[in-house]
Amino acid sequence: MVAYPKDWKKYIVGDVSLNFDKYRVPVAENLRVRGSTPYYGANGIQDYVKGFTHDGEFVLLAEDGATDLFDYPVRHVNGKIWVNNHAHVLKGNSSYVDTKYLSYALKKVDYVSLLVGGTRAKLNAKTLKNIEITIPSNIKEQQAITAALNSFDEHIDNLTELIEKKKAIRDGALEDLVTGKARLDGFDGQWKCSRLDKLTKQIITGGTPSTAENKYWNGEIPWLSSTEIHQKRITSPTSYITEVGLNNSSAKIAPSFSVIVALAGQGKTRGTVAILEKAMALNQSLAAMVVNDGTDFTFLYYALEKSYEALRELSSGDGGRGGLNKKILKEFEIKVPPSKKEQKAIASILNVMDEEISVLVEERNKIIQIKDGAMDDLLTGKVRLV
Repeated sequence: MVAYPKDWKKYIVGDVSLNFDKYRVPVAENLRVRGSTPYYGANGIQDYVKGFTHDGEFVLLAEDGATDLFDYPVRHVNGKIWVNNHAHVLKGNSSYVDTKYLSYALKKVDYVSLLVGGTRAKLNAKTLKNIEITIPSNIKEQQAITAALNSFDEHIDNLTELIEKKKAIRDGALEDLVTGKARLDGFDGQWKCSRLDKLTKQIITGGTPSTAENKYWNGEIPWLSSTEIHQKRITSPTSYITEVGLNNSSAKIAPSFSVIVALAGQGKTRGTVAILEKAMALNQSLAAMVVNDGTDFTFLYYALEKSYEALRELSSGDGGRGGLNKKILKEFEIKVPPSKKEQKAIASILNVMDEEISVLVEERNKIIQIKDGAMDDLLTGKVRLV
């Protein structure tokens, strides 16, 4: 139970926010056409359109269709917007609460227990209006808190924008460099297409020890499933198995600096590639390519990342539920420069770009953590600014 300062007051949302529909401009949904006004649904901007349903400063909350119930979509917006019927629109009553402060206060609410409707969770208007929040009585204190938290948000937004720009540049470089469209100074000669079995010494697939046998698990051998493929540079296993588990299953150990590809997996996982930084045993949903002496493993990783869509199209099975296999991988072709030295030079440039992006992502994550701590302190009155 949070001990709020005595000069803070408890309200329900319906008492401190103006009528949900008061500022709605009547528009016909079927007249929606492409434009420059942000079009909001439950999970944020879905499109840009002509016209608007609201003009001003508001707080938007998902009514239904939110994709992450544990980080419920709450957004502060300003200006002309179009909001569909899957989001609530609130505006703070200036006699009680600053609208942007209201958005921060509502971000701290645990919505999971408030939602109804099973698989398509819904936050109905009655429930929203009766949510309790405790806020400073002094509007100036609310605004000081808002200004402090907003400075974090601006820094996070700037980092996000910079990260996206860096990613776009990096993706363009990937397209040009691993296909031979652009050549680095000092290199020439004809690129050629080569099968993966000509670029590797071995392609390793794995398996899973029986989960019914306790003696197979919680050992010292790191074991990997396809859920870890999105690490990109894999250093953390999914679990650990024992020597007995390894010897009594199809699991096999792949050496460090193997290029890992997901053979199967939910959503976008199949066809995703990563570099294995430490030797680990694999499950049946992964394959490890151990490069030969003429191939740079980092170049192969980038070349296969560029080939993601092609790999998925080659997957066996029906439609999106298909899978890759060792035969498909062996016969898969990529373009390769005439020398390993050029492969390494290309990989080095792309690796520098990835490291720069990783540093920015890490910085953003730290700022998010600091902001979360500041929200806990400032929105409970633990730390006072006024």
